[in-house]
Amino acid sequence: MTLPIAVSFRWLPHGEGLAIPRQQTAGAAGVDLPAALSADEVIEIAPGRMAMLPTGFAIALPEGFEAQIRPRSGLAAKHGVTVLNAPGTVDADYRGEVKVMLINHGQLPFAVRRGDRIAQMVVAPVSRVAFVQQETLDDTERGDKGHGSTGR
Repeated sequence: MTLPIAVSFRWLPHGEGLAIPRQQTAGAAGVDLPAALSADEVIEIAPGRMAMLPTGFAIALPEGFEAQIRPRSGLAAKHGVTVLNAPGTVDADYRGEVKVMLINHGQLPFAVRRGDRIAQMVVAPVSRVAFVQQETLDDTERGDKGHGSTGR
C-alpha cells in the first residue's frame, strides 16, 4: 500500500454540500467526480453532443504530479457516455475549477443531475522530459512499423 498524496482541495460556492471526492474502494485507482449543478438543474446531453460539466471544486496538486480525468466504465457501458478528451489533464500549476467534458456516443439522451458521478480522477506522477536530438535512433525489432503492425 502506498502512502496517500496530499492534494489541497477547495469547494467553489456551487459545489458546497456535495460529497468530497474519494476512492470508493481500497483498490480503486481514481476518485469519482460529481456534477456540481444547481438542485433543480438537469443537463441533457443528446446523442452525438457534448457538454462541459462543473465539479464545483479546485485543487492544488503537488509539483511533479498531474490529475487525469477519465471515463467511468459504467457510464460508457450502460449509456455510451465518456470523457471526450480522455484522459483530460489537470496540470500541477492549474488552480481553476476541475471540469469534465462528456460526450454521448449512445442512442438516447443522457441526463446529468447534481451530485451524479460523471467521471473519475487519477492523480499520477509526471516525468520531466528533455529531448536530445540525434542523427539516428537505435534499432528495435519493431522498427518503424506503426498502427496495426503487430496483429489485429
